[in-house]
Amino acid sequence: MTRARRRILIRRRRTITGLGLVAAISFVAGMADAVGLLLSGDFVSFMTGNTTRAALAFAGGDYSHAVVLFLALWVFIAGNALGIVLAHTVSAKRTFVVLTGVAIVLALASIVPGETYPRLQFYLIVLSMGMINATVEHIEGLPIGLTYVTGALSRFGRGIGRWLIGDRNPTGWVIQTVPWTGMACGAITGAFLTKYAGSDALWAVSLLALVVALATALLPRPLQLHFQQPIVPARRRA
Repeated sequence: MTRARRRILIRRRRTITGLGLVAAISFVAGMADAVGLLLSGDFVSFMTGNTTRAALAFAGGDYSHAVVLFLALWVFIAGNALGIVLAHTVSAKRTFVVLTGVAIVLALASIVPGETYPRLQFYLIVLSMGMINATVEHIEGLPIGLTYVTGALSRFGRGIGRWLIGDRNPTGWVIQTVPWTGMACGAITGAFLTKYAGSDALWAVSLLALVVALATALLPRPLQLHFQQPIVPARRRA
């Protein structure tokens, strides 16, 4: 086998593994998204929607709800930051570490009595949804959003437009349908689960996140390192 052929096979294997991982994690995110929305009445990952709803609440005089939603934005940001810190400082098994953290946070949200502390439960779910974005940041250089599927659909639509006008560059934009499909299927599952299990549905999401985390622990270390953007250290002054 030639070196070029071997590189193609390695790249293809990385892509297939990455897509499977994105589909599984997006499914977990979709479940958490649906369960969180049904339990709290507010979005737990759709921060564009929360920004608009916070602005409307503020304009309508519902200042307390506006503050709750604006605070959710910062909790989501903190979750993304925490996910990156865990991925790059705890272990080389980055996806496993972050997903385990997500499972733990969701388990904590499950323990919190939603009737007594609804906002604490809400913020814990939002935190977990921020963290989960740090599990896979790109596949072969193509950006992947695990909870921000609007961006994925936008990239997919632009790819279709370029293809229609004759652009025949590698059709990597097709993979942007994977996170949307995973999240949609997960959201449907989470909605039905919440309908029949109520707040206990969070336990199922936490358990599924842990199962996916354990599965990723079997991935080779170089492959796990490949799915995150490398950290570029600050240059030392001469």
